[in-house]
Amino acid sequence: MSQVNEYEREPIPEHAQKGPKSFWGMYAGEHTAGTEFMIGPLFLAAGASIQDLILGLLLGNILAVLTWRYLVVPIAMSKRLTLYYQLERIAGSGAVKLYNIVNGLLFCFLAGAMITVSASAVGIPFNIMYTTPEATFGLGAPSFTVIVLLVGAVITIVASRGYDQVARFANIAAPWMIIIFIACGLVSLTQMNANSVSALAEGDFWANAVAFVQEHNGAQSFPFWQIVVFAWLCNGAMHFGMADLSIFRFARSKSSGWAPAIGMFLGHYVAWICAALLLAAQIKLSQDATANPGALAWNALGWTGMVCVVIAGWTTANPTIYRAGLAFQGMVPGSKRTTMTLVAGIVATIAGAFPNLSGQLLGFVGTYGTVLGPMGAVIFVDFWLMKKIGLQDEYATVTGASFNFTVLFAWLLPVGVGLWLIFQQGIFAAYVVIPCWIASAILYPLVSQFTQKKVAA
Repeated sequence: MSQVNEYEREPIPEHAQKGPKSFWGMYAGEHTAGTEFMIGPLFLAAGASIQDLILGLLLGNILAVLTWRYLVVPIAMSKRLTLYYQLERIAGSGAVKLYNIVNGLLFCFLAGAMITVSASAVGIPFNIMYTTPEATFGLGAPSFTVIVLLVGAVITIVASRGYDQVARFANIAAPWMIIIFIACGLVSLTQMNANSVSALAEGDFWANAVAFVQEHNGAQSFPFWQIVVFAWLCNGAMHFGMADLSIFRFARSKSSGWAPAIGMFLGHYVAWICAALLLAAQIKLSQDATANPGALAWNALGWTGMVCVVIAGWTTANPTIYRAGLAFQGMVPGSKRTTMTLVAGIVATIAGAFPNLSGQLLGFVGTYGTVLGPMGAVIFVDFWLMKKIGLQDEYATVTGASFNFTVLFAWLLPVGVGLWLIFQQGIFAAYVVIPCWIASAILYPLVSQFTQKKVAA
């Protein structure tokens, strides 16, 4: 396999920078993708009203796009470094290895869920069904596990070819997938006889489906502001956590920073709602509330829906494995990105063999935003504020330190408190992302006042 230069430890040169098309295609493909087939139905299952869903997703996605554009893009285009190398210059090579392994593993689990989604569709023609074991780390049927391994191998090979291949695949797949998601929603409404203005306004098709789920699973609620926060922060690791510095370092112009809008409004808006309608239609037709992505799409559009699920999982897993490979590369000096991407793909494929993980996405994406987001606050403060308040930026590079313990303290203390709130106090995970980010942004310069030594000019 020929090597692809991804400029992992140097700024992106001008000749390698890319125009907006690469970013619009990638974000459309990544966010109109496999997670949508899982997350959309979970809103219905959690008891969200259709009115709250429509308005809450609108506001939350606007906030997400603004965060990408104004938080990430200015730093990415100024430094043109990967998240991992930029963090190494601030925190030191030793400290960033801990972050990289946590980062890479969390991305692998997300990619693994998308491999599961694709496998759920691949198995349908062979009558191999996606089922969720009771245990979180319970395997599916042996035949389903084999499909996961095959799907994971193909996705990993594409991701290992570098950003060009990831973006090219997304550009090809995204327009078609968007059309299929819309078709799924329209077909589902027809199946529920909700094909008139009055039926849509009354919303009985949705309310009846929610009532069916709650009758079997118990009463739940997912109110307006919870939807807003989730839509804003489900990708908190990418924007608040600055993971997409690794993507936008390729941007030739700031206009590329609006590219997440296509993913948010066609993916995290239209596609989420359409995917939820698939479950509502299945409940009406067969009294079955099982959120099997492949079966839901098959019931609506047959082979076309099944193929869409396969590709949708693929276009999310591709860039996620690419990011994880960069994280793992940062742990092993001198390692090749291709090799580390293959390692990330293997880990993601193993995670995909545990079907229960894909059903935990509402909580998982908030949790990984809580864990990874605060390090983005360190990068933000280091870039914008440290020199202005008389402190040294990129302290580890200037001093030659392998550990900047101030960074670890500013990251791990808020994250520890955040995880305690999530797992011990039952706080919805996405609610914790911004408080942890703000805490790290305060702690890093505050503690640096006492720990930084004077550096010779």
